[in-house]
Amino acid sequence: MKFGLFSFLLLVPAVWAVADTGSKLTGTVIGTTESVDYSTSQKSTTVNTRDMAFDGNLNTCFASWERSYTWTGLDLGTPHVITRVGWSPRNDGKGEERVLLGVFEGANREDFMDALPLYIIKEKGTIGQMSYATVDCSRGFRYVRYVGPSDARCNIAELEFYGNEGEGDDSHLSQLTNLPTVSIHTQDGVIPYDKETDISSQIAIISKNGTSLLYETGGVRERGNASRSFPKKPYRIKFDKKQKPLDAPAKAKKWTLINNYGDKTLMRNLLAFELSRKMGMPYTPFGTAVDVLLNGEYKGCYQLCDQVEVNPGRVEITEMAPEDNTGDALTGGYFIEVDAYAYDEVSWFNSNNGNPVTIKSPDEDAITTNQHEYIRQFFNKVENQWKTYLDLNTFLRHFLVGELSGNTDTYWSTYMYKDRGENLMHTGPVWDFDLAFENDNRTYPIMNLTDYIYRTKGSCAGNMRQFVDKIVVNDAAAKAQLKAIWGEVRQAGLTEESMTAYINGWEQTLGQSQELNFKRWPIMNEYVHQNPRLWGSYEAEVQNVRRYLKERIEWMDNKLGYVYEPAGIHTVAGAKEERRQVLYDLSGRPVSMSAPKAGLYISNGKKVVVK
Repeated sequence: MKFGLFSFLLLVPAVWAVADTGSKLTGTVIGTTESVDYSTSQKSTTVNTRDMAFDGNLNTCFASWERSYTWTGLDLGTPHVITRVGWSPRNDGKGEERVLLGVFEGANREDFMDALPLYIIKEKGTIGQMSYATVDCSRGFRYVRYVGPSDARCNIAELEFYGNEGEGDDSHLSQLTNLPTVSIHTQDGVIPYDKETDISSQIAIISKNGTSLLYETGGVRERGNASRSFPKKPYRIKFDKKQKPLDAPAKAKKWTLINNYGDKTLMRNLLAFELSRKMGMPYTPFGTAVDVLLNGEYKGCYQLCDQVEVNPGRVEITEMAPEDNTGDALTGGYFIEVDAYAYDEVSWFNSNNGNPVTIKSPDEDAITTNQHEYIRQFFNKVENQWKTYLDLNTFLRHFLVGELSGNTDTYWSTYMYKDRGENLMHTGPVWDFDLAFENDNRTYPIMNLTDYIYRTKGSCAGNMRQFVDKIVVNDAAAKAQLKAIWGEVRQAGLTEESMTAYINGWEQTLGQSQELNFKRWPIMNEYVHQNPRLWGSYEAEVQNVRRYLKERIEWMDNKLGYVYEPAGIHTVAGAKEERRQVLYDLSGRPVSMSAPKAGLYISNGKKVVVK
């Protein structure tokens, strides 16, 4: 059946002030076939059908039987560049909010596997009138549709599409916000349901203000442990061919979409990665914020991150083969995780000192008995002779990231790796900071704890607390090295000012996306996961992190007995030393050399403190 897309004259006149771009389009109505008959609460194919979204009557509506992932649209017959979309909500008490976060898509395959986003509705609709939005997408599409938001039965009274016939090009595509948009479409609309089954998918990543498109096939499945229990699910992407999305350092097949459900700043992992970089860790995972669509339904603001694995640009060690069973080949590389969840894994062991360890690489389906036994024995040597077999440098830097961030789970999940031909176990990379930066009711407020977080209320797998104690508490040389590393990174730029600037940057960048995210997941004033407090707004959540880092940096200075001096400032005992220099005040005026007053000056391009 075909319908012309027209509107009744009863529309509010102000709506027609919207500039007309392109022609109103007609086509064959397509979409979800089963609807709901509200009078009987039964499934129907004759009442509230998809056609009613195109009948020109604002008092009828399409209402699907299923509550989510349902849609209606048009087969235009030939590709058209869409320039404008219009919509009006169902005429009932909740209709106005039922269009919020509805998504318009265009495709050239009937199954919409190749669909790209056109527009997302960011505000409630108005019953009895059309709302319009300009579409800024240069590609032409034969098929167009409206996908209702989650749990809304696609309730829509009227839809309109405008545009011009043509194939268009990919010079400019639509992003949901200023962040990159990750749009995933799965075969037959199957929603990922476990950690083992990859659902065949088409993955599009639109970035750089719509001028860059990564468009590849792959598979998608759920990922994570505790995070899988949240309504906002985490996902793993596996491209069929290696990719470098969003200018990531590594070229790889596997990538993660971190859900950040309980992290209401949506940036805690990114902050921890910045600490890792400043701490000089050999490898810090790539991560950046993105908006995610799944089969046309908006899922929220996520972080696209590396899959932590053995790979160039990630954990750079020798990747073992099944034949590496003797001699030097047997010595590595190995990638492991001290893991409280190891008991649920296939490839794991319990150390002699009671620490559960998951073997991440070699893979569980490829590791041999000899390889499993070798890494088990080597880890036992690390525990008992850590001065010989543990790379103390990476261990201490990893420790400092965990303590500075206030990460409850630093030793609940700890990655470590060993390369071929060496006798050292390295620690890293850092990972999983959704509970850090004052976001855990079991440790809040962290500044009231009198000792390191891992020693007081931190969560530790097995007997990791005792192992860490042997190093950072009971060994004088290790403690001295810990202080030296802290001093090094503090003088190199780990300051309250640098971290505040980093937080402020992400707060601004995330502005549009966080608003949509918390419309999709209205939890700002709900306790979720381990939230210790309700701060009441996104701005207050971020301010809590700013405050915490300021106080924690000072706490770490005191704990380690370190006195920080801003980089480039040299303390001078008195005026006698200053007479050998040319001094200027901060306004650039020369200062008398005979008796400079106490204060801050410039000399030879450096800041000088006179006491």
